Amino acid sequence: MQLTIELILGFAGLFIMTRLLGKTQISQITPFDFISSLILGELLGNAIYDKNVHIFYILYAVVVWGLLIFLIEFWTQKKNKVRGFLEGQPDIIIHNGKLVYSTMKKTKLDINQLQGLIRQKGYFSIYDIKYAILETNGTVSVLPKSDVDMVKRKDMDLPTEEVSLPISLILDGEIVYDNLSELGRTEDWLKKKLLEQDIPHVSDVLHAEWQSPDELLLTRHTDANMK
Repeated sequence: MQLTIELILGFAGLFIMTRLLGKTQISQITPFDFISSLILGELLGNAIYDKNVHIFYILYAVVVWGLLIFLIEFWTQKKNKVRGFLEGQPDIIIHNGKLVYSTMKKTKLDINQLQGLIRQKGYFSIYDIKYAILETNGTVSVLPKSDVDMVKRKDMDLPTEEVSLPISLILDGEIVYDNLSELGRTEDWLKKKLLEQDIPHVSDVLHAEWQSPDELLLTRHTDANMK
């Protein structure tokens, strides 16, 4: 009975606090919101599992913590500098079609993660993107290149064509041999393709991607550091 009462009171307290603070969806929370959620959950957990901690002390702690969150969020709405410090700033990770490697290092974002975030936006190649911005909540907003066809072929009464996924062959200066083998190509073929673009070493390439019918798109390390 005591545990049931504590669960009900804890649930009610967190629910009311969440409603008052107007929390966003879990996919939209900032790092500060995430930390606050962990603290509130830990406070409630202590009340439930620690018999020496009374539930009303925890509810008091939840109210005080919620008040602090409310004051900080009110402050961030008034002061841009404080908002940037607590919530962070959006970062451009693809600028004018080129990867900004320095920004990716700063945000601890690797190419595989970037590809996954872009695929969630409906684009399967980073070379289809003109600009990409890493938002403060960890999502990516993209602006595709103008020549990327977003109109359905049936809307234009065009014949259907076979499509194929782009395949990453080089990541961070290293050959992805599994993908190369799946494509049915050899390392010599890849190096020849690089030489055609005046690149003597694989290590000079940050990312290289094969696209149908037989095109190799790539980003040099030097290009990726340019903004």
